Amino acid sequence: MIFVAAGTKDGRDLVTFLLGHGYDVTASVVSRYGEQLLSESRGSGRLLINDQPLDEKGFSDYFHAHHIRLAIDASHPYAADVSRNLMNACAAQSVPYIRYERDLSEFPGSSVMLVHSYEEAARQAACCGKNVFLTTGSRNLERFTRHPALKDCVLTVRVLPTAGVVRQCEEMGIDPGHIVAMQGPFSRALNRELYVKYKADVVITKNSGTIGGTDTKVAAAADLALPVIVIDRPVMSYAHLGRTYEDIRRFIEENYDGVYQKANGH
Repeated sequence: MIFVAAGTKDGRDLVTFLLGHGYDVTASVVSRYGEQLLSESRGSGRLLINDQPLDEKGFSDYFHAHHIRLAIDASHPYAADVSRNLMNACAAQSVPYIRYERDLSEFPGSSVMLVHSYEEAARQAACCGKNVFLTTGSRNLERFTRHPALKDCVLTVRVLPTAGVVRQCEEMGIDPGHIVAMQGPFSRALNRELYVKYKADVVITKNSGTIGGTDTKVAAAADLALPVIVIDRPVMSYAHLGRTYEDIRRFIEENYDGVYQKANGH
């Protein structure tokens, strides 16, 4: 059984890729919505879904209970704690580990400020104007709503359209008129229209690569001469790193030739 930390769209697509090649997969997700999307995956391999949060011990216990023989880390690029706990658990259980890392976006000819923390992003945004358009999701939203530099700013947040996330935004004091609950991906044109509608003075995002829509966010802002603050990814050292699904497949074959058995018995 292969374990995949599948907290992103490309992680879910990777699960589908592996199932299609006959591998049995346990996919670990962080939301009910992610579980619903994964349940639609099809292939000749067998799929199990874990929807419970796992820390380092949780990963180790899960590996032991479900006979996990290889782990693929396709968690969100900013979920550093998940990656760290997963790597430690793999080391403790002698389970081969590989990180699937989506490519970074480049920002030629655009007004981008690269920062290294949410707090730095908040301070920079406050210097750019009153209306701040946040596309960083709901998980770290409180870092912005509670930051003193933004107390006089109007925050517009774009988040997933689930009742729990919208309720969380409201509990943090976000006006319902400034909660954009939509499921991406978003085109350059749609991003541009939203920036105009909410009178954005600055956009805050993460460098989540093309699949995360960073390129279209930045391009739309450039159309309007808006500054963009990009929170850079955490810097981590991975023993093995794959940039494509074929990289991951080769790693599996190299580590399990004659050991890992595909679902079809070959």
